[in-house]
Amino acid sequence: MFNEKGIGLKETVEARKKKIGPDESWALLEKVIEIVVGKGKKILVYHPESDPKDEILRACLGRTGNLRAPALKVGDRMIIGFNPDMYEEYLA
Repeated sequence: MFNEKGIGLKETVEARKKKIGPDESWALLEKVIEIVVGKGKKILVYHPESDPKDEILRACLGRTGNLRAPALKVGDRMIIGFNPDMYEEYLA
């Protein structure tokens, strides 16, 4: 999908090997302007400067308490989880 759109990846982290817990996740998330989360067929959009931290973390962390995968930083936006429609809209 990324190759088809001409998107290059600067860094890839293996989620099974490097766990990113709540504190480290928030350190990444608070620096962006917008967070887009794919949960099933739903697409949720958050803004760290105005939305509650606990609500954002609840959406972005999985059952294990680690950042959900895949997690992509695209400019000033984080895209978390997988939803084909979300990728089509936000990676176009």
